[in-house]
Amino acid sequence: MNLYPVNAGNLKLDGGAMFGVVPKSLWNRTNPADANNMIDIATRCLLIENGKRLILIDNGMGNKQSEKFYGYYHLWGDFSLDSSLKKHGFHRDDITDVFLTHLHFDHCGGSIQWNKDKTGYEPAFKNAHYWSNKDHWLWATQPNRREKASFLSENILPIEESGQLKFTTIPDTNILKNSALDFDIFFANGHTDKQMIPMIQYQDKTIAFMADLLPTVGHLPLPFVMGYDTRPLLTLDEKEFFLNMAAENNTYLFLQHDAHHEIITVQKTEKSVRLKNTYKTEDIFK
Repeated sequence: MNLYPVNAGNLKLDGGAMFGVVPKSLWNRTNPADANNMIDIATRCLLIENGKRLILIDNGMGNKQSEKFYGYYHLWGDFSLDSSLKKHGFHRDDITDVFLTHLHFDHCGGSIQWNKDKTGYEPAFKNAHYWSNKDHWLWATQPNRREKASFLSENILPIEESGQLKFTTIPDTNILKNSALDFDIFFANGHTDKQMIPMIQYQDKTIAFMADLLPTVGHLPLPFVMGYDTRPLLTLDEKEFFLNMAAENNTYLFLQHDAHHEIITVQKTEKSVRLKNTYKTEDIFK
């Protein structure tokens, strides 16, 4: 098995929204804001090469939205999904599976692209199965008013229409032993219903793709919960459970949204779970 980081692009989001009720004087220490209160955010994805399968976990915002839409998010840097795949010797047509942690636009927008004459949409990964789960799919296609702006129908419905959509099983507990994709999945419901956190066994390590359960290093303290989360008290419990498990098992946490930290480990302290070490992906994916 080989693992590759894939940077699908960088953006900026409002720091207050990213940290909810936490005062700026606290979160600004780890995630410094610019003059407009915006903080740096990555859309770092993960590519798994396992035998004949090439599995891409999430795919960023895509490039089919309007200039006005992208203007809200202050894109920066020169990263893109295609250039990142090319850097590792791959093309999007090589992808066999696209695993979507959840269907918010910054995680699944790259799933669908315009067709050649821009009269309709088509899958951006024509040879891939797209993986979600039935509960989250229903949640996203019949969105609540809180999340409606994050679940864009043009990112979601064409996946089903293409015939390339597959669903994982939903476990009775919060961890699924997923034999179809050869990695475990932790299900978390605080940010959005049935978000899926992949846990990949790589050499002698467990790599957890943290998605929006832990967006950045700055979100390690339990009360530091995003304003975007639909059930923040549940996020608190899920973070506590997962971070304690990660500390006990020395799990490597792959941070999708931290523009300046790629992988971390955590440790238990007298107060709570705290940062242990930080790593570049090339230090771990050898």
